Amino acid sequence: MRIATYNIEWFDALFDDDGALLADGAWSARYNVTRQQQAEAIAIVLTAMDADAVMVIEAPDTSRKRSTTRALARFVEAFDLRTTGIVTGFANDTQQEIALLYDPAVMTARHDPQGSPDSDPPRFDGAFDIDLDVDATLDHVNFSKPPLELAVTLASGRSLRMIGAHLKSKAPHGAQGRDAVMRLSIANRRKQLAQAIWLRERVEAHLAAEEDLIVMGDLNDGPGLDEYEHLFGRSSVEIVLGDAAPQLFDPHAEKALVSRISAQPTTARFYMSREKRYMQALLDYVMISPGLRALRPSWRIWHPFDDPVCWRTPELKEALLAASDHFPVSVDLDL
Repeated sequence: MRIATYNIEWFDALFDDDGALLADGAWSARYNVTRQQQAEAIAIVLTAMDADAVMVIEAPDTSRKRSTTRALARFVEAFDLRTTGIVTGFANDTQQEIALLYDPAVMTARHDPQGSPDSDPPRFDGAFDIDLDVDATLDHVNFSKPPLELAVTLASGRSLRMIGAHLKSKAPHGAQGRDAVMRLSIANRRKQLAQAIWLRERVEAHLAAEEDLIVMGDLNDGPGLDEYEHLFGRSSVEIVLGDAAPQLFDPHAEKALVSRISAQPTTARFYMSREKRYMQALLDYVMISPGLRALRPSWRIWHPFDDPVCWRTPELKEALLAASDHFPVSVDLDL
């Protein structure tokens, strides 16, 4: 069984308010890529991956006029994909939802949020109380994109839990001047680490119950990604993985943590306009619980330059570059 996560940049811009696919010659929200080119590229990538389930990060918007499920259903139908099952969770205000596409012949999945607004930890659409700046005053932290919690049942009858996550970016948007940028960057990192702690507490509850668990998505963070990590001692990735057994496992995160100065796996590629070059980063993960790790799974980053098959397949390589600034990460499990 193959399970994947894929952050699809500005997927929402490919649909109108009725969920109709805008696969035409107009520009997409991606630089120098038309809507038809991006739509076809996404379909090529999803077809090549042939995953039984794909956690879509930055899925189309759900709002008063728009529907994530309606848009994804139109997309799946347009390109005859087998992942016709669609499940979403708590909607957000960012036009970037989290959704699972899955093959109903292989599994069923339902939104199954844990906790309540008053539980500890609270449900992911609530508020998490934590002292962010060590001033003896609790701060109220919210997810701008509440993680998607799923109860999954495989065709064999086996059950597992999935959590799709997209932690808030810590970019200092709106700050003017070096000092303001630094203050906002530090404040945003505190909030992101608080979200990671909140997510980790939910993970620990599942691990304590000895449930099979997969946590996947874009954590917008990684070991050694920026200088502010040194102020707090660890990244949100390390927090979600856990400090002591039982821990989650992702081989790409482990490699980055072991040596931060050697060549690292990467899952995203961004153009730096000031420096006129591309920056690559490890942002996307598929973390699994100990019971699933015992099945000797195999991970893959579908990177157009680093993965030999992607590199040698021109249509797939170009599709990966046109579809998004992130590349999918998959894990094959003998379930």
